[in-house]
Amino acid sequence: MQVPLYQAKAEFFRMLGHPVRIRVLELLQNGPVPVRDLLNEIEVEPSNLSQQLAVLRRSGIVVSIRDGATVSYALAGGDVAELLRAARRILTELLSGQSELLAELQHADADAGTGSSTR
Repeated sequence: MQVPLYQAKAEFFRMLGHPVRIRVLELLQNGPVPVRDLLNEIEVEPSNLSQQLAVLRRSGIVVSIRDGATVSYALAGGDVAELLRAARRILTELLSGQSELLAELQHADADAGTGSSTR
């Protein structure tokens, strides 16, 4: 029996649902990055990074590249970078809306503190 598309999408987003994996994908947007550089940027234990890279590799969204003793990782395609850019745009809109609400609440608090009410 085939997995419904909505379930496959949910599994995909669950796979992305780890901060280290997201950070790795962000760092790989500009091209291959050696594991040692990923470790320096992310500041996690090597075993933790290795586990997260394995999840990303098994999912097929990153590939490993060996050059002698150096192992680097790269995005398997540009769609992941576009997904991260879309997430950034969505978060920017959400946070912008929250800051507008916060400003409105602060304005209402200031009005309540001075005894004036414009609403």
